Amino acid sequence: MRIRIKICGITTLEAALAAVEAGADALGFVFAPSKRKVEPETVKHICSVIPALVSRVGVFVNSSPQDVKCCMETCSLNTLQFHGEETPEYLRHFDNCSTIKAISVKNRNFVEMIRSYPKSTLLLDAYHPHYKGGSGQAFDWSLLNEIPANISFLLAGGLNPENVTEALRVVRPYGLDISSGVETKGQKDPHKIYAFINQVRRWEEHEGHIT
Repeated sequence: MRIRIKICGITTLEAALAAVEAGADALGFVFAPSKRKVEPETVKHICSVIPALVSRVGVFVNSSPQDVKCCMETCSLNTLQFHGEETPEYLRHFDNCSTIKAISVKNRNFVEMIRSYPKSTLLLDAYHPHYKGGSGQAFDWSLLNEIPANISFLLAGGLNPENVTEALRVVRPYGLDISSGVETKGQKDPHKIYAFINQVRRWEEHEGHIT
């Protein structure tokens, strides 16, 4: 299986093109309050330039369904990612769209929560008392041993080019989501993006997981 790689927190066309050139499968655009927040018009322009096969993911935190749908239409997003307290009932507003539900992993209690979102791809991120994502903190990956084998998920939280091989060895996720781990002084770093993706692809070749 080919590991899906999403570079999140894209704010400029230059960063988007660097990620695409390095081989990213998806780009994430943050519409929630964040130092990586980006305006819809900027995302609209970026999405008009990047290749159609690259997924365009909008990241939201407790936004109204109307605001989410407006951003989706304006920017031509094809995936919606939710990092707040969005319930399964809330996500039914987007049954005709691909969705990702982020779940914070603090202890083993997260296992019950993941069963509540059968229609969404899950993104498992580190718990932080103040940030909904992008904190740059990792968590105890061994907790993910509790997840049923039939559930696919994206791994996030504290990933970087130096630890991603170990993360893949321990967790073996469907995909990876990274933001701060490929930044230098708060800006996306093309060299770190390339190094991260290259490490993932080398691991796939070594482990024989590419199909």
